Amino acid sequence: MVQIIAGKKGKGKTKHLLDMANAAIKGANGTVVYLDKSAQHMYELNNRIRLINVNEFPLISSEGFLGFICGIISQDHDLETMYLDSFLKLSCLEGADISDTYMTLKKIGEKYHVTFVLSISLDADELPECAKSDVIISL
Repeated sequence: MVQIIAGKKGKGKTKHLLDMANAAIKGANGTVVYLDKSAQHMYELNNRIRLINVNEFPLISSEGFLGFICGIISQDHDLETMYLDSFLKLSCLEGADISDTYMTLKKIGEKYHVTFVLSISLDADELPECAKSDVIISL
């Protein structure tokens, strides 16, 4: 499953994502992972949430990003939820069509029973049709 927090930059998407991750870990039976472009929010996350600073890895394409996600999943068989802050930057998709990467994430989530929660710096009406029904918060 994929869920989206949509809204332009500076609207508070990261705060919502952090709050959701901290609430989810309280009832989680497996692992919760938070992917970010820095370690800036380390102290705002519950210490049971695994924070991964994606900028420490040489990701230069959306295909490489999807491989990175699959690598995380392959190493953690109890993975329940992944929170992805600044999805467009993490996935190297700023200014590009996200449809293919988005649909691949959906398939990965269904196959491995992982929920992806994405913070996307676009208004909900700017998202591709395949993603609009997965918006849970629009800021």
